Amino acid sequence: MKIGQEKYMNSDGTKTPKKDLAVESSNKSEAIEEKLAEEQKERKSSEKDSEATDKMEYKESTIDREKLDEEKLDAILPQNTDIDTNEVEQLAARVAELKQQKDSLEIEMEILSENKSQILSERHQIQETLAKIVKVGLEDLEGRKQALQIEIEQLERRRERIREEMRTSFAGISQELAIRVQGFKDYLVGSLQDLAAAAEQLELPATKKWERPKETKAESHDEALKPQFAKQEFQDQRKQIRRILDQYRTLPDYYGPPWQLRRTFEPIHAERVESWFFSQGGRGAIPTMGSRLQNILLASAVISVLQSLYGDTKGNPKAVRLRTLVLANTPERLGEWRRGLQDCLGISRSDFGPDRGIVLFEATDALVQKADRLLQEKCLPLAIVDETEDRVSLSLLQFPLWLAFAPDPQQMSSYMF
Repeated sequence: MKIGQEKYMNSDGTKTPKKDLAVESSNKSEAIEEKLAEEQKERKSSEKDSEATDKMEYKESTIDREKLDEEKLDAILPQNTDIDTNEVEQLAARVAELKQQKDSLEIEMEILSENKSQILSERHQIQETLAKIVKVGLEDLEGRKQALQIEIEQLERRRERIREEMRTSFAGISQELAIRVQGFKDYLVGSLQDLAAAAEQLELPATKKWERPKETKAESHDEALKPQFAKQEFQDQRKQIRRILDQYRTLPDYYGPPWQLRRTFEPIHAERVESWFFSQGGRGAIPTMGSRLQNILLASAVISVLQSLYGDTKGNPKAVRLRTLVLANTPERLGEWRRGLQDCLGISRSDFGPDRGIVLFEATDALVQKADRLLQEKCLPLAIVDETEDRVSLSLLQFPLWLAFAPDPQQMSSYMF
């Protein structure tokens, strides 16, 4: 068999050449392609139909839902279908009003939240500021505390230094005071001797001698009213005075009974009081201590000792035989004497007065008259003269007890003014 003339069998049994077979296959492929295109068109048309049906179904469902809502509304609303239009308008206005309230409430909530955040931030700032202020204040107080502690330490060191200086210089001051006291003592002894010589030269009128009945009790009473501590007959009183002064110096009683010394009594004070009692016999002047308070302390010691010797044991102020008469030329200085004696002797203001234990005077004449009356009443007057009294009447020298404070001519007293 030759090429190009080969034949194939058809389905019906006929034989066809090979060229006809190729044409037939191409036709078949075209037919298949056409069929595929038609299927695609059908698929697209079916998709469009499905979309259309979906849209229709959605519309139907919405319509059904609206119908259902209308049915529910019809069920809720009264069966009367004839609804008044005014009620509908009122309901619509109410709904609009509620919406406005809702919007306003939302706006207020936003404003409140903003205010809250602002307040919280301000509170935080205030707390930080307060913390800083407290810190600064504490640092300032700590600095002041340290400064005060340093100042206190300086003052304490200064106090110790002053005390040390007082301890080291006390001996020299005491020696100087002793020299001055001895010089004044010599001056007083010479003055008293001159006074005694002048008294001896006086011509007294002659008096008839007459015998006086013996009265031992009255004589002893008169002797007690004229104490002479420098004589040998008063050895018992001298011992008692020394014992009392030693007690004041070594065992001070700051809460003792009235008319007893309640203050610290130094050896220099005891020395001057003993000199007044034993060397001057309770009648004379002693150098001032430099201040009125120190002079009051010495006078209080003298008053306390004399109260122990001549005071009333029952403690009745009106029955006290010793009466203290204080002379100062101004009310202010008399006030200082009153306060100082109250403080040193533990007495009250009721102990001062014309008929009391202590009487205050501004003039010498009044004091002399009062002392004369006391002597007539069998009382023992003690005259105390302040250092500022530059002129003193000689009438004071006639009394059995008088104490004067002589100012230092080289040193002005701190209480002169």
